Amino acid sequence: MTEQRIRVLIAKPGLDGHDRGAKVVARALRDAGCEVIYTGLHQTPEHIAEAAIQEDVDGVGLSALSGAHLTLFPAVVEALSARDAGDIVVFGGGIIPDSDIAILEEAGIAHIFGPGTSLETIEAWVDEQFGNEA
Repeated sequence: MTEQRIRVLIAKPGLDGHDRGAKVVARALRDAGCEVIYTGLHQTPEHIAEAAIQEDVDGVGLSALSGAHLTLFPAVVEALSARDAGDIVVFGGGIIPDSDIAILEEAGIAHIFGPGTSLETIEAWVDEQFGNEA
């Protein structure tokens, strides 16, 4: 990771109760030098947007295993835009079918990490995405 601390919020939108993957990614990014804020389970898109703004993050990482990603991920992008924070980059991961990735990208999600993505790949993307700021 670069010298400047990258700030990332990791969130679990909706009613999905499985957060092991989100916690693993949060810890990996922290260990790679990012400042990571984890919001916990069962967050609304509005709460995620508010927390992202309050924490002044560079990006928001969303995790979904419940199948509600086509609704919840775009809702986070919309909630950020509604609060004049559309410049906060949203990325996601979880159990997301390949056929849904283009739909999510069109809705403003910068990148989707599928099952089996290495932590090194996620760390490298975050560093490339946010590391050259300043």
